[in-house]
Amino acid sequence: MLSAHGLSCVRGERRLFAQLDLAVDAGQWLHVRGENGAGKTSLLRLLAGLAQAVEGEVRWCGRPIQSAESEYRRHFLFFGHQGAVKEDLSALENLRFAAAMDGAALPETQALAALYRVGLRGREDLPIRVLSAGQKRRVMLARLATRKARLWILDEPFTALDTKAVDLLATLITEHLAGGGMAVLTSHQTMPIAGGLVVQL
Repeated sequence: MLSAHGLSCVRGERRLFAQLDLAVDAGQWLHVRGENGAGKTSLLRLLAGLAQAVEGEVRWCGRPIQSAESEYRRHFLFFGHQGAVKEDLSALENLRFAAAMDGAALPETQALAALYRVGLRGREDLPIRVLSAGQKRRVMLARLATRKARLWILDEPFTALDTKAVDLLATLITEHLAGGGMAVLTSHQTMPIAGGLVVQL
């Protein structure tokens, strides 16, 4: 389980949210909603351990993430606005490099299968810098499909995706949850995923 207890966040002189509690368990997903500037991305960064709350704590399986940092990082994947891709590497190289950084081997056949599934057949060897914004997001979808993480933290993951890619991402998330995974995501769009808990900021 991922949980947050009495979480408060301040940016500059502005308090974005205070005394926030949440929890998400295996097979569940959490939709973080709110107006622009409400603190959605800030909350996701706190949950990912990329920022520190002024009050409260985030726990993974009952332990503060600071005391279980290396274990926690093995179990989650953070998908931010920009996407963690290297512009000079190809889509295929990006997938295999990311897997190596996670300490896992990703066979080329498996990486190619993921890229083909997200609609990048014929573009797998092109440098990321020549791909469109939507195609770059599809590389990140392939990353979701190949990264064996229990928790997905996704910040506006449907941005810059066409209708087919939106449907594919919804399918990936649904499959992930069906396998006992968890997801926390922000989105301004109506969620094409069944169920879900809601946190309103």
